[in-house]
Amino acid sequence: MCSAAVKGMKGIIRAPVRMDRLTKRLVKRLRRGEIALIDHEDIDLIAAYSLIEVGASAVINISSSATGNLPPSGAELLLSHNIPIIDEMDKRAFELLRDGEVVEVNIPYGELKFDDVVLRGKPLTADELERRKEAFSRRVSEVVEAFVRNTLDYIQREGSELLSGSIMPPKLKTKLHGRHALIVTRGRGYKEDLRAIMPYVRSEHPVLIGVDGGADAILEFGLKPDIVFGDMDSVSEEALRRATDIVVHAYVDGEAPGLERVRRLGFEAVTFSVRGTSEDAAMLLAYACGASLIIAVGTHTSFIEFLEKGRKGMASTFLTRLRLGHLLVDAKGVSQLYSGGLKLWHIAALLGLGAASAFVIAKSSPYTMGFLRAIALWAIVQLERLFKLVF
Repeated sequence: MCSAAVKGMKGIIRAPVRMDRLTKRLVKRLRRGEIALIDHEDIDLIAAYSLIEVGASAVINISSSATGNLPPSGAELLLSHNIPIIDEMDKRAFELLRDGEVVEVNIPYGELKFDDVVLRGKPLTADELERRKEAFSRRVSEVVEAFVRNTLDYIQREGSELLSGSIMPPKLKTKLHGRHALIVTRGRGYKEDLRAIMPYVRSEHPVLIGVDGGADAILEFGLKPDIVFGDMDSVSEEALRRATDIVVHAYVDGEAPGLERVRRLGFEAVTFSVRGTSEDAAMLLAYACGASLIIAVGTHTSFIEFLEKGRKGMASTFLTRLRLGHLLVDAKGVSQLYSGGLKLWHIAALLGLGAASAFVIAKSSPYTMGFLRAIALWAIVQLERLFKLVF
């Protein structure tokens, strides 16, 4: 398969194109050097990081990557990594192109060429991006006000049910009662935070719950998801195959669109009907099944993250966290607490200092030798525990 883009001197890229209206689904198939054709209004940071990580040579968007309704963080990140963007491409691209077909993209002119067809869009330049940023800054107070109003309206309508209503969890093969549950969602910094708490995971062996693409994040770390939860729109078949339980998030009326895909792939699943986002529902599932502690990685909690996900308020997340109370530990940002890590030379220096001190004390008082032996034995036991935790 051809996977390397050929970049010309005048902004011409010739490479295979991969297309999917869902960016999070496309990045699972996109290869380094290929062109991404998506339909993603206001590209968020997670999508941008994913496109950079897989090595997209260009992004062609049917929608606008930066409308001015949100901070254009995703589009800005792509341009900073020299990945050009063509917005508002002719919608016929999805109908006329074949996935994997080699196309030619003229970046300055916003043209997509294949066979004898030329489709046109609008190249997103750094100057235009700056104008979109200014547009958002002018209306940010209006956006915040609408967000708060929608949140409060939802709390007034549904608050009592989410805070105190009964929760009937489905019957699962995985035992959650009395155990820790680690819930992984593909939010900002999820990889760094998951890496930071790996010593905890190896030590405590919590139940691993992947929310949609979060199940694949668990696989990336060499672990197996115990439970895959969500709408099933972005989780891989491999993650579904390896999970002990598959739980499809259903609407309050019982309808569960994601169940069709799971059954089509030949897997068994149960449904869980509860209000809120899938990550909120995953927390409520662990809570209802009696988890003694719930740790969340990659969750969406900020104003911008909710807007990027197309949500106009955050009531369900706020109410869910109120209900879980002290049982919930949010690991978001834990990787920023300390990045130095424990080095072998730290341990060696500590041992050297201890040995020197012991030598001086022993020389001055032979009666301390028995005490020093006891201290040395205690130190060896503690170091063994430390090595198991770190390595």
